[in-house]
Amino acid sequence: MQHSAATPAGMSSVVIEEGLAFGNRWLQLIVGIIGMVAIANLQYGWTLFVNPIDSKYHFGKAAIQVAFSLFVLAETWLVPFEAYLVDRFGPRLIVAFGGILVGAAWAMDSAADTLPFLYLAGVVGGIGAGIVYGTASGNALKWFPDRRGLAAGLTAAGFGAGSALTIIPIANMIKSSGYESAFLIFGIAQGVVVFICALCVRAPRKGEVPVVVEKTRQSTRDFSPTETLRAPVFWLLYVMFTLVATGGLIATAQLGPIAKDFKVADIPVSVLGLTLAALPFALSLDRIMNGITRPFFGWVSDHIGRENTMFIAFGLEGFAILLLMTLGHHPLWFVLISGLTFFAWGEIFSLFPATSGDLFGQKFATTNYGLLYTAKGTASLLVPVGSLIAGSKGNWLPIFMLAMAFDWAAALLALFVLKPLRTKWVSSQSEIRAAV
Repeated sequence: MQHSAATPAGMSSVVIEEGLAFGNRWLQLIVGIIGMVAIANLQYGWTLFVNPIDSKYHFGKAAIQVAFSLFVLAETWLVPFEAYLVDRFGPRLIVAFGGILVGAAWAMDSAADTLPFLYLAGVVGGIGAGIVYGTASGNALKWFPDRRGLAAGLTAAGFGAGSALTIIPIANMIKSSGYESAFLIFGIAQGVVVFICALCVRAPRKGEVPVVVEKTRQSTRDFSPTETLRAPVFWLLYVMFTLVATGGLIATAQLGPIAKDFKVADIPVSVLGLTLAALPFALSLDRIMNGITRPFFGWVSDHIGRENTMFIAFGLEGFAILLLMTLGHHPLWFVLISGLTFFAWGEIFSLFPATSGDLFGQKFATTNYGLLYTAKGTASLLVPVGSLIAGSKGNWLPIFMLAMAFDWAAALLALFVLKPLRTKWVSSQSEIRAAV
């Protein structure tokens, strides 16, 4: 909301007061985190509903998981377009619309009695979640050019850990009242929270963000989305993002079925005096670890570099999947190792946006990261394939092996390809600027 010299004095004061009220960058960061928490269940709570839906309608787990893939595709591939709308009309109107879609999606799921309707609900939810995710992530990069890794990590943590407190209530409601009631009640609540956040969010204005003291190697100019798409380093990041996201998305969507196949889902597990069935225990721990990892590795990357951090985290992810494959049939190990797996995976949602902001600048940060974020949608195409392979082979070994290979390949690319390419990229931009 802006004003000119022709704006009435009363309106001017309203605009000024509004700017003072919402111009604090830490407040904007908190608003973005809350919005992320509100949409987290759309992805991370989905695994709780797969078996109940299949038990009622017998669609088949692989067919049901297509709805999850459509959700992720809509959530990711439409973000660049949604980012353009945010830049054109401002974040409030678009995020408010996203909140309506978030609430409508799970309300539709509660009534879905056919696969096409279930798929439509997935698309609606994906559009709503993508609006919130893209806006919150882009705003964090814009408000915190001096702490991109930490700010992106804290924002992404809301999405990664946001469902931790509601996983058990949702699971209990599914058992007591049916999955339909859980979909409806939690869906409406999540949509309302997003709508309230929309009233507070806005982008920074001139002079509201600090001048960057560069501790990381950053580009000296802003790249438009078309320029970003022509850059080889963008496509390297895209491939790496897709590789690492694939294994994590399979685990996110399939953890419930994996626990069932390992025959550990309902076995009680005790850790530090807390006793729960293995699956809900794992899901709660996973959400917490998936949230902690994002600001942690984001902060680490601000200090030791993005590529070095990627090498450590991606390598750890591959090792965690190896442990899950070999020890996951034991309930306690299933809980602990799944937590380690999510801890080593979730950091991609702080490292990649921070790297995108470093390389392509602040002005178009929302749209440029939106383009990179579509890699998550590409990775989601393999989620139903994972169900089919596991069903045809009778075990999850091929999926685990593929995920390990992807993670370790991305770790090597980060250290031995991205790191030198980044140095060359930033140096070339500095030389161009000096020549001009």
